Amino acid sequence: MKSHLLEGKVHHRRVRPFTYDLRHGVYYLAVDLDELQTVTRRFRLLSRNRPNVLAFYDRDHLDPPADDLPGRIRAHLRGEGFEPAGWSIMLVTNLRVLGYVFNPASFYLCRDRDGNMGALVVEVHNTYGERHLYTLRPEQTNSTHVATMAKAFYVSPFIEIAGGYVVRFYDYPDGLRIAIDQRSEGAPLLHTSLALRRLPLSDRNLARLLLRHPLVTLKTIAAIHWHAFRLWRRGARFHRHGASARAPGGLPPGSGKSGQAGEAVR
Repeated sequence: MKSHLLEGKVHHRRVRPFTYDLRHGVYYLAVDLDELQTVTRRFRLLSRNRPNVLAFYDRDHLDPPADDLPGRIRAHLRGEGFEPAGWSIMLVTNLRVLGYVFNPASFYLCRDRDGNMGALVVEVHNTYGERHLYTLRPEQTNSTHVATMAKAFYVSPFIEIAGGYVVRFYDYPDGLRIAIDQRSEGAPLLHTSLALRRLPLSDRNLARLLLRHPLVTLKTIAAIHWHAFRLWRRGARFHRHGASARAPGGLPPGSGKSGQAGEAVR
């Protein structure tokens, strides 16, 4: 079975107009979408599209919400000019914990028949219930995949929709690291990273992660609002949601745009 668990740290560091640093523990499910039905039937603590301690719901992804996620993401790839027949797609995402989930970002690692990274799709959610897909064609050097892109989705009220990103994706046998650096007006603004180690997928490991990171998705949404309050208190410029929620050029949230990726965090 290719599907597994990932555990580690998320780290955000803002460098302008002041330094602001945060980090906390997280875990993710990395599920091969061809194994999705098998995985969610095999483990007592995990279900698909029905309540459980941990649950994967297709409708928690894509816009409009998916009823068959594996089929929908392959259709999206075809719409972006790829031919994903025979590809494996590994989704790195949060699960619902006791019915609740908030996914700042999920990552679809799309590999061709030879195991090469054909595409990286980043699905970004904001706290207004909006979703946006960014489809990247990363260049590979050894175990590192790199892509650049323009920002096109409202996520944080303290960062405008402007500037661009460099996404670096490090794929190791024992772990995974994703780094997203945002630049605005030609200077660094925000560094975000996930440093995760791989764990076998089992009921025992699921139970251990539940105890080590209780209510992790509720903690995520609470942390977003707590750190937003602290940024506001420190005088960070506030960008209202509304017209600014649309991408440059009038693209609505949820539109795919090849060669782009988005801000997953504040």
